[in-house]
Amino acid sequence: MLGNLVTIYAEPRGPWRLIDELRSIQHQFGYLPADRLQDLAAKIQVPLSQIHAVASFYPHFHLTPPAQAEVRVCADMACHLRGGSDLKRGLDQAFRGGGSEKVAVRNVSCLGRCDQAPALSINDQIYSNLDEHRAVGLVRDVLSGRPLPAEKHDQRRMKDRAPVASDPYGGDPKYSAVRQFVENPDWSGVIATLKASGLRGMGGAGFPTGSKWEIVRNAPGKEKYIVCNADESEPGTIKDRFIMENVPYLVIEGMIMAGLVTGARRGILYIRHEYERPKEILQEEIDRCYRDGLLGPRIRGSSLAFDLEIFVSPGGYICGEESALLEAIEGKRAEPRNKPPFPGTNGLWNQPTAINNVETFTFATVILARGAEWFKAQGTNGAFGMKFVGISGDVNRPGVYEVPMGTKYSQLIYEYAGGILEGRPLLAYAPSGPSSGYLPAPMVDLALDWNAVAAAGSMVGSGAIVVCAEGRCMLDMALNAVRFYRNESCGKCVPCRVGSQKLVEMLTGWTEGRSSNSDLQLLDELTHALKLTSICGLGQVVPVPIASVLKHFRGVIDEHLNHRRCPAGVCFPQGGKA
Repeated sequence: MLGNLVTIYAEPRGPWRLIDELRSIQHQFGYLPADRLQDLAAKIQVPLSQIHAVASFYPHFHLTPPAQAEVRVCADMACHLRGGSDLKRGLDQAFRGGGSEKVAVRNVSCLGRCDQAPALSINDQIYSNLDEHRAVGLVRDVLSGRPLPAEKHDQRRMKDRAPVASDPYGGDPKYSAVRQFVENPDWSGVIATLKASGLRGMGGAGFPTGSKWEIVRNAPGKEKYIVCNADESEPGTIKDRFIMENVPYLVIEGMIMAGLVTGARRGILYIRHEYERPKEILQEEIDRCYRDGLLGPRIRGSSLAFDLEIFVSPGGYICGEESALLEAIEGKRAEPRNKPPFPGTNGLWNQPTAINNVETFTFATVILARGAEWFKAQGTNGAFGMKFVGISGDVNRPGVYEVPMGTKYSQLIYEYAGGILEGRPLLAYAPSGPSSGYLPAPMVDLALDWNAVAAAGSMVGSGAIVVCAEGRCMLDMALNAVRFYRNESCGKCVPCRVGSQKLVEMLTGWTEGRSSNSDLQLLDELTHALKLTSICGLGQVVPVPIASVLKHFRGVIDEHLNHRRCPAGVCFPQGGKA
């Protein structure tokens, strides 16, 4: 962290750095003692009630002493498909009666290890690809006072860093776009190049990148900011972790270029706290850039300036929403803002702010180094550009792949990811995690193309492809996705807070043989209300998973509601029939 930035830039005093202060206290004591919060309130001149409001909002913070072994098992999508629920049941049984002060086993939202499912954390140390025997052993090590081993990394991909086809740098020197801009600061030319490339935001929204930078460039403001959203927390979304670990310099250069083009003098890379290794790699790259004069008050000896630091998220899927992310940086509860105004004119500290995700900044660098035409030519089947996708679930080779836009999902699943586990037939796939809903197997030849997928009633989104094989219950998968959104709702707006809970209760009833003749009508009404009245995108997509299952797998729903039978044998206490 670059602590001197606080004095260089005059943000409002008080809440700024609150998250870092809370994290420091918890690191020292294991939780947030009441007397330490009182001391902090006096130190930063913020009411104690406000500090409690912030600390109680984020799942990473503990207001009471935790158990000796805090075990959190991922229960979302890929981990659900690959045995996460069985793993949790095994841990519950192994430590039942041990006392809550000794072992606490709970579910946790996606840990960002979907390609290595199932995943869990023990005292904030994340492990993946674990069976019950190994997980129980690790917990017993904690209870015996033995230190936990470090997380094992995928050496197949991590040794010497995996090659990235679009990387314009075969070696040093890197940062050619920054070096060229210092010699010829043509900000309008950069924006024109990005527009010509057709680059969109790769985090899911798909807003044109060149237009976003132009809005910030033209917006009046005393200070301007660049923010990288590296808080990928939606189940199935793992591509940004891969990018940060393997080509961190492309991310950093993209942020620097955004700052130079828009007139922003400061950047903040917001990263989820579960991504410790990517954070270390990025920090090493940032430090290198300062040493080489690529960051700081006089970039490459010029009058251009840009500073960059990392902000570690205190947790919560809602922090991936751009305005909620800004609230977290400002030391507040990560509750989405009403829009308009939008961050391009009223962002961090109410100043113009360009927010893009990791993949967008990466491809911005690629385009500025290789040219717009090169990027566009990488597509296939009439599409333009490239995309990183994460493929997880019921496949033989889950992982992150850099592919041409326009590639068919059948190729992604059967060629890149090695096909379905055990040679089973494909049942369904989600093109972008739970927010995209599920598409049936007959639609697997759909192209990875913004317009084509939208026309099919789904979205390319972040490229988080989750695959379901025959034998899965699609109602169970819809419930799993809706439950994730219920768990991650910030609770600010009533439609999302109440509507998501009502949907979970309804779908749970369907899986247990409890339903009403009015349920489908109520579902339609909830869907309408959530889409029209929720403040942010989370509430608006809560009903998407079950809506897609009703559309494409109506027979499965009818079997549950009309015959109290689960064709896959997954639902109902008796194992398939009520």
